[in-house]
Amino acid sequence: MPQLGLLPRKAWVALLSQILRPPHAACPRAVRFHSQVAEAVLTSQLKPNQEKSNFIIKTPKGTRDLSPQQMVVREKILDTVVSCFKRHGAKGLDTPAFELKETLTEKYGEESVLIYDLKDQGGELLSLRYDLTVPFARYLAMNKVKKMKCYHVGKVWRRESPTIAQGRYREFCQCDFDIAGQFDPMIPDAECLKIMCEILSGLQLGDFLIKVNDRRIVDAMFAACGVPESKFRAICSSIDKLDKMSWKDVRHEMVTKKSLAPEVADRIGDYVQRHGGVSLVEQLFQDPRLSQNKQVLEGLGDLKLLFEYLTLFGIAEKISFDLSLARGLDYYTGVIYEAVLLQTPNQAGKDSLSMGSVAAGGRYDGLVGMFDPKGHKVPCVGLSIGVERIFSIVEQRMKVFGEKVRTTETQVFVATPQKNFLQERLKLIAELWDAGIKAELLYKNNPKLLTQLHYCENMGIPLVVIIGEQEMKEGVIKLRSVASREEVAIKREHLVGEIHKRLSDS
Repeated sequence: MPQLGLLPRKAWVALLSQILRPPHAACPRAVRFHSQVAEAVLTSQLKPNQEKSNFIIKTPKGTRDLSPQQMVVREKILDTVVSCFKRHGAKGLDTPAFELKETLTEKYGEESVLIYDLKDQGGELLSLRYDLTVPFARYLAMNKVKKMKCYHVGKVWRRESPTIAQGRYREFCQCDFDIAGQFDPMIPDAECLKIMCEILSGLQLGDFLIKVNDRRIVDAMFAACGVPESKFRAICSSIDKLDKMSWKDVRHEMVTKKSLAPEVADRIGDYVQRHGGVSLVEQLFQDPRLSQNKQVLEGLGDLKLLFEYLTLFGIAEKISFDLSLARGLDYYTGVIYEAVLLQTPNQAGKDSLSMGSVAAGGRYDGLVGMFDPKGHKVPCVGLSIGVERIFSIVEQRMKVFGEKVRTTETQVFVATPQKNFLQERLKLIAELWDAGIKAELLYKNNPKLLTQLHYCENMGIPLVVIIGEQEMKEGVIKLRSVASREEVAIKREHLVGEIHKRLSDS
């Protein structure tokens, strides 16, 4: 049907009503029906055009595409992370991108409002996974696994306000490492911190610091300061914002929004602004408010032991016992930690500043028991690497230094200087592929040699093999170095061996 236009909408409705008008004898109901048909026909013609004119091609808020250049950088980051996990004996694991809504509820405290809920799908209420920890705990409980060391890489979703410049998205990738099982205290925890140090050092992101605390100390500190138990998680969530907000703003939130008494907030402030090493652990053993609490003594004892192991691992200087670290998620039960990148005084113009969290984790001994029908617990500890934040930092650094990235791994390009050599090129490239060599050619029957060589230079391909009439007569292939432009004739039967030799020498 032709598109409607030029005449006003009412005029088109009237015209269509006349065309579709029923006989004079028709009842009023039939008249109304034909008017409705006319209106529907008009709407079906106009609405697509209206929608099309308003449609903007874009990615959803808080998401992004990754270009081939960005994918190269991302894959290098993931390779560094996963290689470290495997070096420490972890097995791979994967879980669905969405879970039953009930699986995720009451696991994240105040952050539960950020979970993406899906529409009813065949009688199941579902939600996109918020992190990889809860699905891992569900997997352990469902399969009755009591001991496991694994890694898990996947996307997660959070319905929060994205800050793209800081690498905060609604859809992002996490890399998790977890140890499940009953073991002697602090040995798995120390290994998790060692892994964080290895990954952050391997990625060469600059100076970093790992803050540690213990959830038992946090809870006992709240109790000793006079925080009602019903407000523990809410106040914990506020304290967790100290890496983004000043103490003044966090105090204001606790007093005005969470109805905490000002004097209680001030007592909390005396603690959460303290940080140090083993010496701070020793000081808290003598603290009159905290030293009477059994949970605090257990937590301090574990931290003291943890620092002993970290010293043996040679990473104690990278660790800070920080009482402001709270980790707002509900499932943490013991040691918690968070890695932040630091600006040097030269970069910041003053004292070292935190550039935000790039990795975090802790002990969650009760989470698996929440899924087990009999409540059987499986102690767990783990860490999560924030790939998007790290990617943003690496990307910014590459722009500053003007670093270029190869988007392919092609090692050899198959070229010809003459026409009608497509069949020979196809036979030759098949030989290279079968020998495990990464090779390309142009998808043209008769490409110009200069075009082919320019392609190699632009793509960073190191070697070119050239076949033409002369080479066919002599039973050789020309092997050209793109960088030096030197060419040598190689017998065809020796070509693969020579290419492997050159690639291994480079």
